[in-house]
Amino acid sequence: MNSKMMPKLKENQQKAICSQLKNVGKLNLIYKASIHGFTSAAFHQHCDNKSPTVSVGYNKSGFVFGGYTRQSFSQSGQWVKDNQAFVFSFSGAKLNKYPVTDATYAVKMTNNSGPNFGDTLILAYKNGPNVYSNPGSHRSLMYHKYYNFTAEKMHGNDLDLTDCEVYQVEECLKFENPWREVTWTDEEKKKLMERIESYKPSISSVSEARVLLVGAVGAGKSSFFNSFKSVFRGHFAGQAMAGNIISNTTTTQFRSFQIKHQGKLLPLVICDTMGLEADEKEGIHPDDITNIINGHIPDRYQFNPSDPLQREVQGFCKNPELKDKIHCVTYVVDATKISIMSQNMEDKIKAIRKKINLLRIPQLVMLTKIDEACPLVKEDIRNVYKSMYIKELMEEASARINVPVSCVVPVKNYNKELKPDMNIDILLLNAVDQILNFVDDFFDDQESE
Repeated sequence: MNSKMMPKLKENQQKAICSQLKNVGKLNLIYKASIHGFTSAAFHQHCDNKSPTVSVGYNKSGFVFGGYTRQSFSQSGQWVKDNQAFVFSFSGAKLNKYPVTDATYAVKMTNNSGPNFGDTLILAYKNGPNVYSNPGSHRSLMYHKYYNFTAEKMHGNDLDLTDCEVYQVEECLKFENPWREVTWTDEEKKKLMERIESYKPSISSVSEARVLLVGAVGAGKSSFFNSFKSVFRGHFAGQAMAGNIISNTTTTQFRSFQIKHQGKLLPLVICDTMGLEADEKEGIHPDDITNIINGHIPDRYQFNPSDPLQREVQGFCKNPELKDKIHCVTYVVDATKISIMSQNMEDKIKAIRKKINLLRIPQLVMLTKIDEACPLVKEDIRNVYKSMYIKELMEEASARINVPVSCVVPVKNYNKELKPDMNIDILLLNAVDQILNFVDDFFDDQESE
């Protein structure tokens, strides 16, 4: 990239766009109208035969909008089909996405304009700094509604461009050798299961490890427990309430779950909580997380986001023992959203982490939905430590939550699968095995005191 050609698209906006792409990668700026010129010739010179691309327009009213296509631009004059194309606009950091409604007319390859999304949205139109916009309409049966949006939301009806940029999407790359070693065999799965079943805390007064899951709404806390339970049950489990909730959390109570295998309980208690939310007045209160860790909150306690449980209230456990407390905290983070995590959410997690540090509780991060984040992993879960993009996401999770990369473990929860999968099981078991290693560290610290 030309050192003078700095992208106008903000980093969080770039990440928001990347989070929507199937072949996730970085955006490399290849054309900038304010430098190369608001002409169709300049656009085609820098952008033809390059794909996939993201085209972005900026207007005087401050709107940021554009489109994505996997097809290469050309001057053929033809319509090209692209069922993955979409146009978009930003409302602050939020991405408004409008998928193509008639893939046959996704992109038009014109020689007298900039990026042309089906004659519906055209940037740098007719060699001038402007935009042509013809959003979808139900008024005429003769009109092809290629993309369905309103002009007001797209660009505020301001058709004067201040700049136009085109970014080429860098595809997800693969390491030749995995950067973490995992043994993908039935024997390894059996060995991990036996190790977890035979786990015994080093302090005699404690019979089981207690692990607390903390994470945003929809990150996959409850789904992780259900998936882990499925490994030992041999079929899918749904004890913990899990779901695709957008506006609020499925889990509203404090729940302590155990798993029975061959008639015996595993020496592990997984504690699920109400989800974190960016809004200070929503989601679990940070003080309630401290109460849980210290063993003050009873099972099935109903959370109140605005009012944490007080010592004088009935139900508050005043004299908990070490066996009642939390021995390890695991932050559950959605891999598809880590790059667009809001500053409020990041600050909330860091504040919680600071409180937990003072309590000297070991902490790690579990990265979920890795198959949705990276096509290589979706193709084969065994690519998890070969994917450069997953490594980058793990490094980003490490930086945002302020833990070493060695404390970040990727998993895939069961979601749409109809049959158990040995490789998914091994990744889940490895994560729990690492959690128990951290629990051992906690007990070692307790013994030294």
